[in-house]
Amino acid sequence: MTTEDVEAVLAIEKIVQAYPWTRGNFSDALSSGYRCAVDEVQGEIVSYAVLMPVLDEAELLTIGVAATRQRRGLGRTMLAALMQWAIANKMRRVFLEVRVSNLSAIALYRSVGFVEIGMRRGYYRNAQGREDALLMACELTGEDRG
Repeated sequence: MTTEDVEAVLAIEKIVQAYPWTRGNFSDALSSGYRCAVDEVQGEIVSYAVLMPVLDEAELLTIGVAATRQRRGLGRTMLAALMQWAIANKMRRVFLEVRVSNLSAIALYRSVGFVEIGMRRGYYRNAQGREDALLMACELTGEDRG
């Protein structure tokens, strides 16, 4: 992802996230040196993600796929690329938070090796007020380290 990609990423983010990141959030992630990635199909950005490395761990801060492109494996592809980057950069584990109501995302994360390690009560805003977040982690040790 580059600063030139932020407008296209924001357009997707505003549609697929109930409480989207702002331009400033993406700009800050880029300027902070986080792993900010996009995937394109025929020159169109169709998915994006931001991974924040901290020492030998990383946190997946956001990931999204254009609404018209969902359920085609693009989220899985983006997640796999980030995990490979984390392994190549000697990360030991990746963390994330996900809304407890986002069952499809939870299933995706579980399918690539994330396990539930905790709950953050009232972490996310929602239409009813607040929603819990499931805290998940994926260990990148042993043979996965390459």
